[in-house]
Formats: sequence, structure tokens, C-alpha cells
Amino acid sequence: MGSVQSYLKKHTEALVKDVGIEAACQLTGKSKATLGRYYSDADEHQDRFMPVDAVAALEEAARYPHVTSALAELRGSTLSHDPDRRNAPDGGVNSDVVALSQRFAMLMAEYHQAIEDGVISINEAKRLLRETVALQHVLIDMKLHLEEEAG
Repeated sequence: MGSVQSYLKKHTEALVKDVGIEAACQLTGKSKATLGRYYSDADEHQDRFMPVDAVAALEEAARYPHVTSALAELRGSTLSHDPDRRNAPDGGVNSDVVALSQRFAMLMAEYHQAIEDGVISINEAKRLLRETVALQHVLIDMKLHLEEEAG
């Protein structure tokens, strides 16, 4: 089995164990045996992987997006995981536009303070980074709301 397959299977197992095998069975509609095959390193199961809808259901219940994170890492990307924040469907696009303009104003205020002396310090850069990440969160919510409305 290749290193990529083995890596994905290890993260699939971590996801199932994070949620718990019984809960994973209920969430995915799969049996314990089927879930076990998805992360088995046995030769006869080397080409079996968990379907993306099952991964999504389990990651919704998990403390960490194990498989999504593994896929991002394999691609050379990283995720910014905020366990306290979930993409909430409430509010809609109008609320998102208001939040977007507020967050952008906060980012610009931080930027204005940071460049007053002509040098952006480490602490100022960290504050700008926090505001940028908060702005990204609003944009993600807005994207999800727009996709929902587009059908």
C-alpha cells in the first residue's frame, strides 16, 4: 500500500475513533465491518476509502476534521481550524454583507494604526492577521449562504 493510501486510512481511523464506532455507524448508515474496511491496511481493502458524504457526516460530529486536514496536507495546504466556530446557516446574505463591512472596517483601522510610524511591528502584524482571518470567516459564511440560495 502506498504512503498516501496509508496516510488517509490512518486519518480515517482517527476520525471514526474520535466520533466513536457506534455513533459513526449511526451517522453514516454503515456497519462496523464496513467502517473498519475503510481504514484497514489489509491488501484486500487497500483500494477502499470512505465516501465523501460519510466523511462530511463524521467530521460534523468530530472534534477535528481528520480526513479533510489530511487531504489538505497531502496537497501542501493547511487549514485554520477553529473548534468554537461553526458555519451557521442563520442570518443570510444581508447579515453577511453587514458583517463583512464591519470586519473590513476593523481591519482597516488596525492597518491604519499599524502604519502610523511606518513600521508594522510583530504585535501589529498579529492583530492584522487575526482581523484577516475573521474577515475570511465572514466570507466563507457568505459563500455558503450564496451557494444555498443559488440552489
